[in-house]
Amino acid sequence: MRKNHLPTILQSFLLAFAFGSCYAAANRQMPPESEDSIAVQPREHRLSLLFAGDLMQHGPQIKAALQKDGSYNYDECFAQVKQEIERADVAIGNFEVTLGGKPYTGYPQFRAPDDYLRACIDAGFDVLLTANNHCLDSRRQGLERTIMMMDSLGVPHLGTYVNEAVRDSTYPFLLERNGLRVVLLNFTYGTNGLPLEHPNVVNLIDTVQIRSDIAKAQQMHPDVIIALPHWGIEYQQLPSPQQRELADWLMANGVDHVIGGHPHVAQPLELSADSLHLVAWSMGNVVSNQSKPNTYGGYFVRLELLKRDTLENGTPRPHAQTRLSDCGYCLYWVSRPADNNFRHNYRIMPIDVADSVLTGMEQKNRYAIRASMRRLMERHAKGVREYSF
Repeated sequence: MRKNHLPTILQSFLLAFAFGSCYAAANRQMPPESEDSIAVQPREHRLSLLFAGDLMQHGPQIKAALQKDGSYNYDECFAQVKQEIERADVAIGNFEVTLGGKPYTGYPQFRAPDDYLRACIDAGFDVLLTANNHCLDSRRQGLERTIMMMDSLGVPHLGTYVNEAVRDSTYPFLLERNGLRVVLLNFTYGTNGLPLEHPNVVNLIDTVQIRSDIAKAQQMHPDVIIALPHWGIEYQQLPSPQQRELADWLMANGVDHVIGGHPHVAQPLELSADSLHLVAWSMGNVVSNQSKPNTYGGYFVRLELLKRDTLENGTPRPHAQTRLSDCGYCLYWVSRPADNNFRHNYRIMPIDVADSVLTGMEQKNRYAIRASMRRLMERHAKGVREYSF
């Protein structure tokens, strides 16, 4: 695999939310085929990926989902976005709670019901990230039980491990779908000061270890390597210098795209000038009970990879022939029970959901929220085309 050292992201990336050029790139002609392959009919492989931010469970969310029989129901929470999540070939989200068993608790140390995991899977998430600052909230029991539950329900995951041997055999995470090979890397800045107990492993932002992981990833002959860091400063709408420094380092060392989370608010999306490399600094919360400004929603990132095979024996062409052929983002916001006179649970809503879906109070709140989100977009994304659910 390549890479030449890239200029700093601040120089080489467009200023915030530069998706217009990504859509333009999708319409460009592919480079001409070499003379020795003209006679072979090109074969295309496409893979669509959807990335989502932080899947939270605060105390009021747990209470709102509680049913009379003692179970927890989150169907209403994901109903309006389920179709969009399922539309992607692979949907990836940050599972920022532990499944440590009862008693269930919200902030500051999250222990969510098992039904929440089932709801995330049912909503369409295919891969879950577990390396985040809350992964040790219920200590070793929570880390191991979260992994056990994900394994028992058959949902792939990465970021935390019961021991080093499991990490060595399953990480970097290789995703093979639609004729493409995608490697995912996930790591966190910390664990809120909670100590890690042997033999458990949490992927941390350690450039020595990450460099080794990238080298191992490259030996897997991937078409794309995507890093998914848990980083940044909470509630800040612009990336920190440390985020920019790490993203630049990752790109220089072989990572193609960087999709981040943790700040709980939407931060810019940036596309390289050649439309080949994408950085999403923070996608915000998917669902939460946070009340700080701009924590009421965020965006999904959707990208499509394209690879063309032209060799007669079916061997995939080199890594350089894989293109980011299309990408986009869609906005959403979260309606809380108080917004709908406690008729409904927490509901993730597309930013332009029809008024007929909403109660009167939700409509009033939605207009204010949408105006705020639009201002954010206008500030960071003039002329950019978003897509709707």
